Amino acid sequence: MNILTTGANGQLGNEIRLLAARDSGSPAGMTNGSLSGLDPESHFLFTDVTEASEESVAMLRKLAGGAPVDTSTRRLDITDLEAIRTLVSEEHIDAIVNCAAFTNVDAAESQPELAELLNAKAPENLAVAMKEVGGLLVHISTDYVFGGDPYNTPCREEQTGTPTGVYGLTKLHGEQAIARVGCKCVILRTAWLYSEFGKNFVRTMLRLTAEKPRLNVVFDQVGTPTYAGNLAAAIFTILARPVPGIYHYSNEGVCSWYDFTKMIAEMADQVRHDCNCHSGLDHRSHSGLDPESHPSRSSCDIQPCHSDEFPSPVKRPAYSVLDKTKVKQTFGLSVPYWTDSLRKCLSALI
Repeated sequence: MNILTTGANGQLGNEIRLLAARDSGSPAGMTNGSLSGLDPESHFLFTDVTEASEESVAMLRKLAGGAPVDTSTRRLDITDLEAIRTLVSEEHIDAIVNCAAFTNVDAAESQPELAELLNAKAPENLAVAMKEVGGLLVHISTDYVFGGDPYNTPCREEQTGTPTGVYGLTKLHGEQAIARVGCKCVILRTAWLYSEFGKNFVRTMLRLTAEKPRLNVVFDQVGTPTYAGNLAAAIFTILARPVPGIYHYSNEGVCSWYDFTKMIAEMADQVRHDCNCHSGLDHRSHSGLDPESHPSRSSCDIQPCHSDEFPSPVKRPAYSVLDKTKVKQTFGLSVPYWTDSLRKCLSALI
């Protein structure tokens, strides 16, 4: 299978690079904790509109543990249907994993045309290209398609989308555009994505809890963090035996952003202490997020606050926990608890 990954230099795209590297020597049909049977002869083509950063390349090589990892990037503008068609034809692409999107929630409010182009028109282009060759599209969507109604139970796939801002609305338009095209597709809605790569909440809170004596973090937005490495592993399972439809995927459990921050700070100190004890040496971070001079993050006074204390052009969902029953039953997935995945990520960052 020839698989094109768009947005390959983002969080999820880099995790897909990493899994592809780890799986390159596995016997055909092998099922392990990450890849669940994707043919190791599958070929990945990684595309983006920017090159991979030096930091991301270094992290990829570190996490690959000596396995050869593809850090190359083929430039592809997914708003250009003809460019997509050409690449699909030249590389005999069987499946596309679309990790590309306009994800700046606040900026989308002032740039709705660009958000619509990247979040709706571009996925439509990918769907058209896959329909023309009988291929599969795996498209990543978001919990932000919900939020306008007062939910208090986990959101199911069949619920009507009620986005509260331009970002969620354009992502919903993308889902609808793919459905209209009618290609073979899997739409995966996810939430609160983080990883060892790029800018994300975990990396930001690692820095802020080390630098600041006090932080206020909202407690009235509730959801579930998702480790991009776990989402990438789920995508590999889906690629191996795709069943078209809309699915939800996040880690297990529920927390607020306040709870998430408290856990990041406490667990980062635990991970750092464990590393020091095991090595018998002062621990040095390879990520630049944990220099020796950093004090205990648990000493940062983290306090809960309301969302309206942080003015924003868009109202974010107050409750966007995703029901994962369908994806677990359909693909036989075992989904890690969110704190277990957080520890894994922090162990690479600290």
